[in-house]
Amino acid sequence: MAIRIVQSATLSAEKLTDSTAHALIVLPVTMPEHFPGQSQLQIRLARARMQYAELAKNALTLETPAGGLQRWLVLDQASTPFQRHTQLRKALKPLLDEHPAALTIVVLGSEQERAAAAQAAVYVAAVNAAELPSRKSQSKHKETPPVLETIHVQGWEQPDGYASLLAQAAGNLLTRSLTVLPPNLLTPTLYRERIRSLASEHGWEITEYDVPALRAMGAGAFVAVGQGSEPEDAAIVHLRYVPNPMSDVPASSVPKVALVGKGICFDTGGHNLKPARYMLNMHEDMNGSAVVLGLLQAATQTALPMQLDGWLAIAQNHIGPKAYKQNDVVTALNGRTIEIMHTDAEGRMVLADTLTLASRGKPEFMMDFATLTGSMITALGDRYSGVIANQPALLCKALGAGHSSGERVNAFPFDADYDEDLDSEVADIKQCTLDGEADHILAARFLSTFIEGDVPWLHVDLSAARRKGGLGAVGSDVTGFGVGFGLAMLQALQAQPTTKE
Repeated sequence: MAIRIVQSATLSAEKLTDSTAHALIVLPVTMPEHFPGQSQLQIRLARARMQYAELAKNALTLETPAGGLQRWLVLDQASTPFQRHTQLRKALKPLLDEHPAALTIVVLGSEQERAAAAQAAVYVAAVNAAELPSRKSQSKHKETPPVLETIHVQGWEQPDGYASLLAQAAGNLLTRSLTVLPPNLLTPTLYRERIRSLASEHGWEITEYDVPALRAMGAGAFVAVGQGSEPEDAAIVHLRYVPNPMSDVPASSVPKVALVGKGICFDTGGHNLKPARYMLNMHEDMNGSAVVLGLLQAATQTALPMQLDGWLAIAQNHIGPKAYKQNDVVTALNGRTIEIMHTDAEGRMVLADTLTLASRGKPEFMMDFATLTGSMITALGDRYSGVIANQPALLCKALGAGHSSGERVNAFPFDADYDEDLDSEVADIKQCTLDGEADHILAARFLSTFIEGDVPWLHVDLSAARRKGGLGAVGSDVTGFGVGFGLAMLQALQAQPTTKE
C-alpha cells in the first residue's frame, strides 16, 4: 500500500466549494463560527430538515457545482475509538466506492479535535482503500478501477506524516489478503513460499521446522495434526525481526517479544468431520498466523525498537489413513502426554509445540493469536475478541490496547481449578472435553502447560476475525482484527515493560 499524504495546516476554500474532488469534512461537536463551505452545508441541512447535531449520527452527502462529492459529519471526541472508526468507515464508504485516485480529508475544531480526527480518518481511509484479492472474472471491456494514490489532509499536519498509521493499515491489509485466499491457493506449501518471499522482502531471518524435523525433535502434538495431510507439508516457521543495528537504541535494552500464530490452512475437523455449515470458510483458520505477519510487517516499516520472533504453526487438519483420532495418546515437545478427545481441537495441538519452541527462546513477553474456539464466539459474538493471560496485569494492558486501537477485547478467567476438567486417566492431560462448556478457558489452560519457564503470556482468541459487513474501521467481512490491537499492546509494553511474577 503506497498512499501519498499531502498535508496542509490551512484550509482551501476551493477544495470545499468548486472542487471536483472526493472530500470528507470532519466537524467538531460545536459548529465553528466561520469555515469554507458553511453556507452550502446549512442550505443542505435545511433541505434535509436536519439539525447540525444530527451529523454525529448520519453523515450528509453534498455534491458541488463542479461535480465533486462530499461527506460531512460531526465527530465527537468523547466517543470511543471504536465508535469513531465505525462512524468514519460509514461516512467514507460512498466516497471510496467510486474508487477515487485522490481523497481530501478536512478537519475542523480545536487543535486536539483536528489531530484526533485527522489520524482516525486517514487510518480508516487507508485501511479500506485497497481491494482484497478476488477470483471473479472481469469483463474484458471493463477497466480496472483506479486505486487510492493520494490523501490530501487539510487542517492538521501530523509530525510523522501518518507513517505509523499507514504501516498499520498495510499490515491489516496483508492479514486480510492472506486470510481470504481460497484453500487451494494457500496450502501449507504455497503459504510457506509466500512467507519466504515476505522474509526476503523485509529482511527477516527465517527457519522452517518441517514434519520430519519436528518428528525427530519429539514434537508429537504438532505432528499428530500434520501427518494427516498428503503431502506432509506442515511446518513451524520461525521469523525474526530485529531493529536496525545502527539505531540509537542499545541492543541490550531492546525488548524481546515472541508472537505466535495459528496457521491451519484448512480445517475439515479431521475424523470428527465438520458438517458443511461449519466447514465453510475454514480456509480462514490460518488467520492468527496472518495477524503475526501483519504485525511483523508493520513493525519493520516503522522500525519498531523491539526484537520480534514470529512463530507460525502452519498445517492442515485433514482426514486420511494417518490422521490422528480420538483416544490416541501423543507426546508433545516438552514431554507431556496428551489424550486426544476430539480431532477438531487441532489448533491447541499445533500451538502446544509452537509455544514450547517460542518459550525456549526466553522472550520477555509472549502473545499468541488464534481462531481457536467456537465457545469464544458463543460467549462474545463476533464484535469482540477474547483475551486470557497468566498475569492479571497483562489483562489490564490488553483491555487498554483494545480500547485505544478500536479493536475491542474482553478478559476471561485463568484459574487453576479449571485444570480438573482436563485430568486424564491415561495421559498427563486431556486435549479438551466433549462437554463444550468454557472450552475457551480450558483451551488456554491446556496451552499454558506447554510454556516453559515463567514467561508472561497473553492468549488472543480471535472471535472477531470475521463479521458480516465489517467491524470498526474495516469494511470487509474479514476484519484483520489483531494487527491494530497487537501494535497497541506492543506500544504499551514499550511504555511499561512487563515483569515476570
